[in-house]
Formats: sequence, C-alpha cells, structure tokens
Amino acid sequence: MDASLHRVHRRARRLLLPVTAALCAVALAGGCSGSGGSRSGLSTPAVPGTADRAAEVAAVERVQNDLQTDYETVIKNVLPSVVQVDTGDSLGSGIVYDNQGHIVTNAHVVGKQKTFRVTVATREQPLSAKLVSSFPQQDLAVIKLDSVPKGLKPAVFGDTSQVAVGQIVLAMGSPLGLSSSVTQGIVSAVGRTVTESDSGGGTGATIANMVQTSAAINPGNSGGALVNLNSAVIGIPTLAATDQQEGGAAPGIGFAIPVSMVKNVADQIIKNGKVTDSGRAALGITGRTVLGGDLQPAGVAVVKAVKGGPAAGAGIRTGDIITKVGDTDVTTIQTLSAELASDKPGQKVRVTYVRGSATKTVTVKLAEM
Repeated sequence: MDASLHRVHRRARRLLLPVTAALCAVALAGGCSGSGGSRSGLSTPAVPGTADRAAEVAAVERVQNDLQTDYETVIKNVLPSVVQVDTGDSLGSGIVYDNQGHIVTNAHVVGKQKTFRVTVATREQPLSAKLVSSFPQQDLAVIKLDSVPKGLKPAVFGDTSQVAVGQIVLAMGSPLGLSSSVTQGIVSAVGRTVTESDSGGGTGATIANMVQTSAAINPGNSGGALVNLNSAVIGIPTLAATDQQEGGAAPGIGFAIPVSMVKNVADQIIKNGKVTDSGRAALGITGRTVLGGDLQPAGVAVVKAVKGGPAAGAGIRTGDIITKVGDTDVTTIQTLSAELASDKPGQKVRVTYVRGSATKTVTVKLAEM
C-alpha cells in the first residue's frame, strides 16, 4: 500500500488543559419520512399504504433504539475504567490497565511530574499515584495508584487488526476538564503517521499507524479511551489536527495511538520498569533542520553520528546533510522522523546526503531507537 496515502505530515497539538470537572452525556436523534399516492384510472406502481408506512417507521425506530442501546451499553461498560489525571497544573485522562492499579496515559499528560491525583469512578475523592515510567518517543506512560480501591475496573483492550474505516467509535475522557465525557464518531482513516508539537509541553513524538477519528477530541481527552461498540479500547486519543492556514483545531480530525502500541509499551513498562524493545527504527544520529539559499528547510544536518551506529557504519558523518530516505525528500527533522516511523529495526533503506558539493547515496541497515 502506498505509504504516502497513510501519512499526515502536519504538526498536531497535545490535548491537555487545566479546567474544573463536570459531567457530559450523549444523545442520539433520528427520523424518517415517506408518503405516496396515485390517481384513479392510471396504471401506476402500487404505493405502500398507511400500514406499510407505519411498519417502515417502526423498523427504523427499532434500529435507532438498538444503536442507542449499544451506545449506552458501551458507556456503562467502559466509562468506569476511564480516570482523570491531575498533575497539579493540568488535567488529562487515563485508562485503568489492570487490577493492580496500573493506569496507562500519554507521556505529555504526565510531563515531568512524578506524583499525581487520580479520580476513579468508584470514589469521589482523588487517589494518589506515582509514575512507573514514561516513553515520550511514543507519547505513552504508565502510572500506578498507591492504593487500589475496591471495585477498580480494568478496561478491555481490543485488536488493532480489526479496526476499520467506518466503524462507529466513542471517545471517553475529560475534555476541557469535564470528567466522564463521551463523544461519538467513526474511524476516518487508519495507518496515519503524525508528528506531535514539541512546544507547550508536547513530546514532539512522531507516531506511526495512528487511528484517525471524527469523534470530537479536545484538550483534556489525552490519555483517555477510543472504544468500539464491542466495549473494547482500540486507541488512546492523543492529538487533534491543526489547520495550518486558519490556525486552531481542525474540527473532526483527531488521532489516537493504536491499541497494539499501547499494550506493547504498557506491558514492557509494567514488567521491566521501562521500555526495552521499542520496535522503532533509528538511523543512529542526532540532527537538526538546515535552511537552503531560499531560507526554506532543505535537509537534516548530522550533528552527531553515533559511533558504531547504522549511519556511521554506512559512512555518514558529522556535517553531512541528509536530503532523502528512499525516494522521499527529507527537509526537516520532523519529515525524517515521519519517514522512519513506519520502518522496522533491521530494515535496509537508501539514504541520500550532501557532503560539501558532492551528493552521495548509501544503504543503511536501521537499528532500534
């Protein structure tokens, strides 16, 4: 599949905001209409009568009622597993991961804090929690409650391979500080590669295979749950797209970290206290964006090539300017990260770079981040 169709090379904003908590609800509305008639003596197709129209209306109402029941069931099943995370100066969301009190959230929600106040569904008063570990490269973190309350309910986590465009989803969290809020939409796309802003406390992470959704994602939703109608978490809402021309959020375009990545990172942190196998590919360089003669981004200058790393092993050294990976132009450090985000350690890629007046292309075997 053409990777260019599955990448969104845009900046996105983190979803965290200091506000007081409140409660939201979801409503569903719908309707139908139908009428018909015929003139006496004309040969026209039969038109359903009153009884037929009544049956049609009843059938539509049954479908609507069934869907509403599905929504209410999902909310009843999952919302008790979604918590509010208070860092002291901002609010975010989290998901109860297991019955030992582990909660998974975004790295940008926890920031540099080590202790937190967590509001769970089974208690009115916040509980204290501590950071287990944060993995900013994929904007995920795990915190743990100091004391596990009775009735704490872990969420059910789904299967990324079963996520498809068009599926109905609900986003749950604390948008704008309104705890236990729910919005609805669909899966708009899968396989997106998105770069988070590195300003205002964002991690600057470039994350591959994200789920795009039309469900409203607002500040405070970070770390919450994107769930399907089977009551399974399929992602963690993390980013909202920004309109580069108009400024501000682009309505109806939000992104969630896929559940496969969430489980991989959380399981490693819980078992080892840190991520030991990121599954992310790396060139083994420290780089910075450089400008061309027109003062526009023109490549990534190698500030340092890690000794024994992939780039150094292929002959790339400090001062070289990387301009392409494969057939894709590299103009900024963000586009370089986006191009590598979907690659795997051990994979071989062609890297084009400029040294002085010479342009060179080498094959690099990627390492792990």
